[in-house]
Amino acid sequence: MILRARSHGGRETTSPVVPRAMGSMEPGVAALERRVRGCLCDFGFELSPFQVGWYNAVLQPSFHLQYSEGALAFVVLSTPLMFDKAFKPFVNKQLLKKINDPVDQCVSYHLSLVKESLPDQRVDIIYDYEILPNRKPKFLAQTAAHVAGAAYYYQRKDVRCDPWGEKKIYGVCIHPRYGGWFAIRGLLIFPDVQVPFLEQVAPVDCVTSEEKRIELLEKFNFHWRDWSYRDIIEVKERYSEEQKAYFGAPPAERFKLLELQGLLQRRIQLTWNIIMAHIKGTTLVCRPSFQNNIEWN
Repeated sequence: MILRARSHGGRETTSPVVPRAMGSMEPGVAALERRVRGCLCDFGFELSPFQVGWYNAVLQPSFHLQYSEGALAFVVLSTPLMFDKAFKPFVNKQLLKKINDPVDQCVSYHLSLVKESLPDQRVDIIYDYEILPNRKPKFLAQTAAHVAGAAYYYQRKDVRCDPWGEKKIYGVCIHPRYGGWFAIRGLLIFPDVQVPFLEQVAPVDCVTSEEKRIELLEKFNFHWRDWSYRDIIEVKERYSEEQKAYFGAPPAERFKLLELQGLLQRRIQLTWNIIMAHIKGTTLVCRPSFQNNIEWN
């Protein structure tokens, strides 16, 4: 049996999603979901719940999540708003450590806050960048997004007339609102919360034509640097030019961009304090630091 995927074009397409028992979410689980959303959604993150069994059902055993089939999990996406609502405030609070990717640090910070806010629950977090000792990823992010109904995972097998021959072609998720302007950041898993009656919702099939699917996979595999695959559909939100500059920079240069932004923010704050001190008739003492930044008392 195959679950039918919703289509923007009015045409039903098949999706490799295994259907489960239907029903509404239990009140206690719904309350838990609201608490999780309350921690993340105001910061530009988006959540979609799923049963671990849905994910395991479409993968080989070597990729299975080692939890009970009915355990509750959420796939966590970052939307274009995350950059302004979560990442920049995180950087401006100077919470960064120069050991890991700055965005990964920000995501880890916010997901850890979810765990801290639920001391009565066991919460396991798996990040998209984590790998097993055998070098396999701890979870397949795009598969998780697809089975949770968050974004449609377009793959080579979704094209009937394959034009690529022996070439390796990677698949890509497209979100019905953001197109490709989003990222899958991790999983929140609640091993002790069983949701056997959670209703599975198929992802929106928003790239419905053969030609568009070929164009999408071509752009993603061979022209990903120009961002064009992300606009394969008409999107409601996309990355700002500032975000594009940041994510388009080589990883080694991103800290430099953040240091410049931090210096600008400190100068703005210094100017504001000088104005307020003048209004209040007090004197603000400033001195240059040895790093050529501005320190103030």
